[in-house]
Amino acid sequence: MQNTRNVTDSVIWIGSNDRRIALFENLFPVERGVSYNSYVILDEKTAVMDTADAAVTLQFLDNLRGALNGRELDYIVVNHMEPDHCANIEMLLKLYPAAKVVGNKKTFQLISQFYEMDLEGRTVEIKEGDELDLGVHRLHFVSAPMVHWPEVMMAYESTEKILFSADAFGSFGALDALFNDEQDSPFADLAEMRRYFSNIVGKYGPQVQAVLKKASGLDISMICPLHGQVWKTGIDELLKKHDQWSRYEAEEKAVAIFYGSMYGNTAEAAETLASMLAEAGVKNTVVYDVSRTHVSYLISEIFRCSNIVLAAPTYNNGLYPAMLNLLEDVKALNLQNRKVSIIENGSWAPQSGKIMRELISSLKGMEILEKSVTVKSSVKEEQRAALQEMCSEIAASLK
Repeated sequence: MQNTRNVTDSVIWIGSNDRRIALFENLFPVERGVSYNSYVILDEKTAVMDTADAAVTLQFLDNLRGALNGRELDYIVVNHMEPDHCANIEMLLKLYPAAKVVGNKKTFQLISQFYEMDLEGRTVEIKEGDELDLGVHRLHFVSAPMVHWPEVMMAYESTEKILFSADAFGSFGALDALFNDEQDSPFADLAEMRRYFSNIVGKYGPQVQAVLKKASGLDISMICPLHGQVWKTGIDELLKKHDQWSRYEAEEKAVAIFYGSMYGNTAEAAETLASMLAEAGVKNTVVYDVSRTHVSYLISEIFRCSNIVLAAPTYNNGLYPAMLNLLEDVKALNLQNRKVSIIENGSWAPQSGKIMRELISSLKGMEILEKSVTVKSSVKEEQRAALQEMCSEIAASLK
């Protein structure tokens, strides 16, 4: 049974929700699932804007048939060749023999890597600035390389002023409401949008900045991403958030404390610092056990907060593995411009502080605050005094 929504009278959402999926890319937990968005434009010519993941093929095809209502499909526009959006290209070409695939040079290179099919006479190769005339609707193509694959492009429909944005401006989470204005707050899914951006696109800040500059020259009434809600309101604020994140500017002046702890002693130091910060008037401090919380949530919090505290024991004369995993991910995602405080623990040869300091120092714009704390086995009065000094320094840095 088809399940579609009209984006406008001529543009129909034909995507699907996958609420069964546990790990996006077999890596990121998605407790609320994920949406695979696809759209069809009905005009003198018809065009599908990307397809969907293999997990929802039957629903996608049923939705497309219903939306077309007996019409032929003229174009399959491929903005992004990642398998969760391109899995049904071959199927559509078989079902609609007159359809042509629209993409750029790199799109077709990737199609040849994913598929073994003859596209002779069935392609329309475009480049940035080209236009696809559907009748009343006209698609203008905007190159968006490395947001977050090299072939990515966006399509701007100039008549209804819709930006089909590929993976940009997307979010984790299946859709309870397709349009962002169907919730009390247009940014109700902000946390999952931030987690999506920071982990999926976060490495490519400069490339996102380039796309935002292009977007600033477009009159946009609606943004239709491949994951997450369709944006009808709050578009300026949406662009502002992505501008902040892609410049690695903290979203809030806030503190996130991340600790690894084998027997609870490093945890005690972290929790003590959190209490001290609260008593010092620092609001909304968050504390995470890096062994219990998936790294994608930790990365999202680092994108949000101006200050981070790293607390970890020495392990096998190195850094506690879960903390090492977090910092390696921070480095891989090119995260920058945060204030960092360090708490180390080691019963006989503390090394974790030195290692954390070296890893953080290799990143751009990271300021390691002066006050650090060394715990040898458990927190004593000496460490409490040092934690109080650290608290005062952090509080001052937030002003």
